[in-house]
Amino acid sequence: MSLADRLAVLPQYLLPKQLLTSFAGAAARHAAGDLTTAAIRRFVARYGVDMLEAANPDIASYPTFNEFFTRALKPGARPFAEAPWLCPVDGAISQFGAIERDQVLQAKGHGYSTTALVGGDAALAARFENGQFATLYLSPRDYHRIHMPCAGRLTRMIHVPGALFSVNPTTARGVPGLFARNERVVCVFESERGPFVLTLVGATIVGSMATVWHGVVNPPRPGTLREWSYPERGEGAVSLARGAEMGRFLLGSTVVLLFPKNTLRFNPEWAPGRAIRMGEAMGLAPA
Repeated sequence: MSLADRLAVLPQYLLPKQLLTSFAGAAARHAAGDLTTAAIRRFVARYGVDMLEAANPDIASYPTFNEFFTRALKPGARPFAEAPWLCPVDGAISQFGAIERDQVLQAKGHGYSTTALVGGDAALAARFENGQFATLYLSPRDYHRIHMPCAGRLTRMIHVPGALFSVNPTTARGVPGLFARNERVVCVFESERGPFVLTLVGATIVGSMATVWHGVVNPPRPGTLREWSYPERGEGAVSLARGAEMGRFLLGSTVVLLFPKNTLRFNPEWAPGRAIRMGEAMGLAPA
């Protein structure tokens, strides 16, 4: 961890991150007419957002910043690759590869445990010992809906309280255990190829995280771990198709996926820092 990275993230330890996030969330939910439109126009210009691929490209028609930020894409804007596992988001690859026993690589020189990531459940984490992981970063300009990498049946959802550091690459290098330290929503699925975990990681000014089966998970932020279980069939069961939307960020963040050992081979074209798009090939069947 370089001195420059340490110094770059030092202000984040001092900022009132929860207060800033609550304020940003309230502002993003508020319909302010011309002020909202002006804010969206400035955001689009600053980050180079491609509105031509949006299902609704008319900036002035979005009543709130949240509705713009979680905008849908035109049909066919993200075709699905012929691969068993699809990339679930637009963004960039932070890290991916093998889980070393229970350790996930965050950045060169430091990592965190799968047990910490999933909220302290050692039995759940043990299912991914020596497995594989992928950490995918969504920048402000990206499409912010999250989709299923393969068909899966939801078994559990865990809301883990935590800090709200930024999740950009500099912070990932400078804050130890960042993704197991920040607030997160851990979604546990069963698929025909075994279990997998899809974790939505919160961050500074990420007003909330939502799933299609639950709606907004946070707020509230009670400061204690919350968990929901889902039956295999009948009322309350949740099964989602490959490529289906499963959730969204209201302001950008990171997704961390966990897979058991010998489940998939990552796309050979993937590399840390590479730009990715939802629907491209993420994983192939193991050799």
